[in-house]
Amino acid sequence: MDVFSCGPIMSKSNLHLKSVFSKERTFRPKKKFEPGTTKFQLHKKAQASLQSGLDLKAIVNLPEGEDLNDWIAVHVVDFFNRINLIYGTVADFCTDEACPIMSGGPKYEYRWQDNHKYRKPTVLPAPHYIQLLMAWIEDLINDDSVFPTRVGTPFPKTFPSTCKKILTRLHRVFIHVYIHHFERIQGMCAEAHVNACYKHYYYFVTRYHLVDKKELEPLREMQASICHKTSTSSRGSERF
Repeated sequence: MDVFSCGPIMSKSNLHLKSVFSKERTFRPKKKFEPGTTKFQLHKKAQASLQSGLDLKAIVNLPEGEDLNDWIAVHVVDFFNRINLIYGTVADFCTDEACPIMSGGPKYEYRWQDNHKYRKPTVLPAPHYIQLLMAWIEDLINDDSVFPTRVGTPFPKTFPSTCKKILTRLHRVFIHVYIHHFERIQGMCAEAHVNACYKHYYYFVTRYHLVDKKELEPLREMQASICHKTSTSSRGSERF
């Protein structure tokens, strides 16, 4: 897949991106951390690193003295919020008619399954699949027994597998947006922002082995283009 570029994000482009990635376009309500909690402090630390323009590959490393589960929880919520924003920019174009199947091109099709209405893998239009996915994730991250927020409350033993499932399914939204709606992103000259978000996600999930390689395969060519380059010339544009 070709990855287009509008060049470095300058001040005028930043103003444009603020209107593109606005709260009004968020597909689901934004999840926030309570001030004073460990996760809130980690979230602020992660955001400061992102906005500093540091190498995205370096900022995913666990800060010294911090708990890995807390670090993963903060990033799961952050990726949920960011991918909601990204999908919100193309949601008007991702309709049942335009996207009757949740897919990533002709080779990859994703079916929905849950413990309620869809007990067997079911083919759904992309908007319906993504709506169910985001609602499912939102329920999980708001469940204190799954994502504990109180100091001293241990993470459940199922926490790593839950996060792997969340991040795997969120990657399918990236796949769908890149393969079926990238022209929309390109038309808004927002691909640098989306690419930076994807790189951050990719470096994080591969650093901690949270998504199987086969799930990353649909965007392999793009990963080779934007995630495996060692040049530092573009780091100044890798900001959120």
